Amino acid sequence: MRENGLKVKDFVSLFNLEVLNQGSDFDTALLTVPDLNRPGLQFHSFYDYFDPCRLQVIGKAEVTYLRGLTEAQRRKCFDDLFLYDIPALVIARSLDCFPECIESAVEHQKTLLRTNEVTVAFTSRTIEYLNRVLAPCITRHGVLLDIYGEGVMITGDSGVGKSEAAIELIMRGHRLVADDAVELRRVSGRLMGTAPEMIRNYIELRGIGVINVQQLFGVRAIKNEAQLDMVVNFEPWDSTKFYDRLGIEDHFIDILDIQVPTVVIPVRPGRNLASIVEVAAMNNRHRKLGYNAAQELAQKVDARADGKM
Repeated sequence: MRENGLKVKDFVSLFNLEVLNQGSDFDTALLTVPDLNRPGLQFHSFYDYFDPCRLQVIGKAEVTYLRGLTEAQRRKCFDDLFLYDIPALVIARSLDCFPECIESAVEHQKTLLRTNEVTVAFTSRTIEYLNRVLAPCITRHGVLLDIYGEGVMITGDSGVGKSEAAIELIMRGHRLVADDAVELRRVSGRLMGTAPEMIRNYIELRGIGVINVQQLFGVRAIKNEAQLDMVVNFEPWDSTKFYDRLGIEDHFIDILDIQVPTVVIPVRPGRNLASIVEVAAMNNRHRKLGYNAAQELAQKVDARADGKM
C-alpha cells in the first residue's frame, strides 16, 4: 500500500490559482490531508485543535471579520497563522488581499494563493479531488472489467486465461478498465479501480501480443474507472480439491481493510470462462439486493425433509 501526496505547485496548476506570493517551499510542499480548514477560530487565537497540514482557505465570512479589526490586529492574525508550517493559504471569491496578509506571507515565506471560485464550490471541489488523489492505493495483478454494472477483477497465475476471458467478455459488450496491473484506491469506504496511465486501454494476448482495446472495439469497450464489487480467482483444476457446488457460504478477500466478495473458478479445457464470470457478476448483484439462490434451495430442501412441502 502507498499513500500519495500532491505538490502545492501542481495543485495550483490544476485548479488555475493565482499566486500572490511563493513560499520558500512552493516547489516541495505537499498536500497530504484530504481536508481543508477555514481559520476563523484561529483568528481568535484558538490553536488548541489545529491541523497545520491542511490547506487553509478564507472566504467572505473571514474577510468581513478581519475588516473590523485594526491593522495591527490583522497583522497579528496572519503572523500567528503563518508561524505554523501550513502548505498554503487560499483567498476565495477573488477577494482583495489585505496588505498585512501579503506582508506577513512575504516575511514568513509562506505561499499565498487566490481563486475566483466561491468558497463552498472551491472547498467542495478540492476535498473531492484530494480524497481521490490522496486515497490509500494498492496495485494488484489481474484484469478489472465492468460487467452489467458490477466491477469484477479476475485474478490468477500468469497464463491461466485471464486476458482471454476478458477479450471474450469485451466482445459480448462489457467494458475493460485495467489489464495486468489494477490500481485500487479506498475512497469513502469504497474500492475504486483504474489502470496505470502507461498501460490504459491495452491488453496482452499470448500468441498475438499487445492490442489497444479502444482502437479495435471502440470507446464503448473501455471504462476509465470502476468500483470493485467482487474478485473472481482463476486456478487450474485440481481433481483432489473440493470446490463449492452450492455457494451457501459467502467468501471475502480483504483489500485495504474492505471485505470484497470472492469466488474461485477452477479452469480446465471445455469450460466457458466468460459465461461463468458473467453469471458470477449477476449472482453477486442479486445477493447484494437480498436474493440468494443457494439459501432458497437449502430452505426448500429443509422444508421437504420436515414434511412441510
